[in-house]
Order: sequence, then structure tokens, then C-alpha cells
Amino acid sequence: MRPRGGPGPDRTVSVAGVRRRRPPLREVGTEPDPRFSYANERTFLAWNRTALALIAAGLAVVTLLPELEVEYGRRIIGVPLILLGALLALTSYRRWEDNERAMRRREPLPASNLPKLLAAGIVAAAVLAAVVAAFGSTGSG
Repeated sequence: MRPRGGPGPDRTVSVAGVRRRRPPLREVGTEPDPRFSYANERTFLAWNRTALALIAAGLAVVTLLPELEVEYGRRIIGVPLILLGALLALTSYRRWEDNERAMRRREPLPASNLPKLLAAGIVAAAVLAAVVAAFGSTGSG
């Protein structure tokens, strides 16, 4: 059994300063049960729905919220949501591909940091929003 995170037969490796790309997915291992591939794809699509929701929420905050007393307050809240959505979309593809490769090689699925990343990003956005709301609202309150 190969150590986790090691270069393995189809990981990108650097030899003499030259990076080799991983072989195409169809050339790795054997075809897994289609039900597992479909489940992996559904999970990927769910992560991407979440990414799109974060991007849409960030755009809504930046464009639809009323002006705040904090300079750039809407951007302070909205831009991190948009960036988190973009990062989630990119990492969810990598996660999908890593899972598919593991299934094709009949190996355990790799551990995922996506839930931790998403939770930390949402907490950070909530803290930013709370600070802006507490110190940057217009009018009385």
C-alpha cells in the first residue's frame, strides 16, 4: 500500500524540474460501478450549486444592499463570498477527479477539506457582515 499523498502512478510529479501531467481519467485503473460514478458526480454538482449560491449572494450584497456608512462595506461583505464560491468550484472539481481516480484504482477515497473550507469561509463572511452591520448601518438603530 502506497503512503497517502505520495506521488502514485498517476499524480503530477516533477522530475528534473519538468512536471508531468496525470494521465487522462479513462486511462487510469478500471471502470468503477456506474452508481458510484453517478454519486460522485451528484456530489460535485451539489458543491457547484453551493458555489453558485455563494457567488450570487456576493453579487447581491455588492449590488443590491443600500449604502453603508462603512466605506466599501458592501464589498467587504460581498467580495469574499464571491471568492469563496470561485474557490469552492475549483476545489470541488479537483475533489471529483481525485475521487474518480481512487475508485478506478480500487483505493479508499481521499480525505476532503471542502467542508472545513466552506465552514471557515462562511464563518469569516458572517463575522465581516456582523462587524459591518454593527458599525456601518445608516440611520438610527
